[in-house]
Amino acid sequence: MSEEAITLTVAYGSTKHSITVTSQEDDKSPTVRDLADCLTHLTGVPAASQKLIFKGKSLTDMEQTLSSYRIKSGCKLMMIGKRNSPEEEAELKKLKDIEKSVEQTAKKLEKVDGELTGLKNGFLAKDLQADALGKLDHRVKVAAEQFMKILEQIDALSVPENFNDCKMKKKGLVKTVQDFLAQCDKMEACISDHLTKIQSKNLALVD
Repeated sequence: MSEEAITLTVAYGSTKHSITVTSQEDDKSPTVRDLADCLTHLTGVPAASQKLIFKGKSLTDMEQTLSSYRIKSGCKLMMIGKRNSPEEEAELKKLKDIEKSVEQTAKKLEKVDGELTGLKNGFLAKDLQADALGKLDHRVKVAAEQFMKILEQIDALSVPENFNDCKMKKKGLVKTVQDFLAQCDKMEACISDHLTKIQSKNLALVD
């Protein structure tokens, strides 16, 4: 369970919202980000577009706890910010669909990584290792191809300058996919290295 919950009143336009904020991490005090996420859920205003004000001061550091700003239950805050336009929401949905593809491909890569670790730890007979490594290599290449296609999909989305939420999500997705591609490269190098070791050992046995 979270260490504490803080109940606040947040004024947004002419509406006052009573909101209970808990931390998303166990045994931690709720942060400005936790409050922003709750308000996104409640009002539809994305965290990136929110300006949160308490006693005339903006809450700018998302990772700070609410208590560090001396905010406790019963306090009143104000929020300024615009909901996304339907057009931006439609673009965000496309990005979220692409994000699902990234997650699915990442799961496949994780599975290969687990099998590769098991193989390196000798969970497979020596004479079967080369064949198994070849199959793993193929699966890594397939994942890398999928990630490249996803990058092309992201690149093909033209996000207008004023769609801040979309631009942030697009940028984050590109970084995530590039990190996974780098992981694919590392895994291919690791497989190649392991194959070379097996082949040199086999040659030594023939000699």
